[in-house]
Amino acid sequence: MEKLCAAYWYPLYAFVRGQGNTAHDAQDLTQEFFARFLEKRYLDQVDRSKGRFRSFLLVSLKHFLSNERDKAHAQKRGGGFVFVPLDPQDAETRYGLEPSHDETADKIFERRWALALLDQVLARLRDEYSSAGKAAIFDQLKGTLTGEESASYAEVAPALGMTEGAVKVAAHRMRQRYREILRAEVANTVARPDQVGEELRHLMAALSG
Repeated sequence: MEKLCAAYWYPLYAFVRGQGNTAHDAQDLTQEFFARFLEKRYLDQVDRSKGRFRSFLLVSLKHFLSNERDKAHAQKRGGGFVFVPLDPQDAETRYGLEPSHDETADKIFERRWALALLDQVLARLRDEYSSAGKAAIFDQLKGTLTGEESASYAEVAPALGMTEGAVKVAAHRMRQRYREILRAEVANTVARPDQVGEELRHLMAALSG
């Protein structure tokens, strides 16, 4: 649970920030939310037959913020403990780079969640390739996963010391592994395996919308 919170803290932080809170208050509120969420095991309350970690976190955060509005923000939050390793500088940099839009806060949260999930998948895949001594292959071919402009297989082959055909096979295997990790990551955020496909479709729609 702590790993999931650590991976997906930014969409929650950005939601809090978007409610008119300063960067400092947003950091404190996000940490306090995670402190209560983890200590009181709020996830045990979710209906496992239809629970989505994404949706449950957002509903819980809204409830928490509603209760916090009447409290003094100057008080010490989180009992002095860091429950999730937030990076304030990174958070504000990312928040400052986001475009303005007219969508609802919930829709924006879902897009940020989907982006955070894809970042997590890519990080896991990068770690796997690095551990296997194939970091160069990952660096040369990752553009085929993210939609970024990338060199052709023929252009990449000499840099990797491989034939064009071998690069094509490597790219196919990377895409296949990416899809496997993506489904596994989504499976960590839903209650049942049969919800993975629906959640994936929902998140892809959030990105394209």
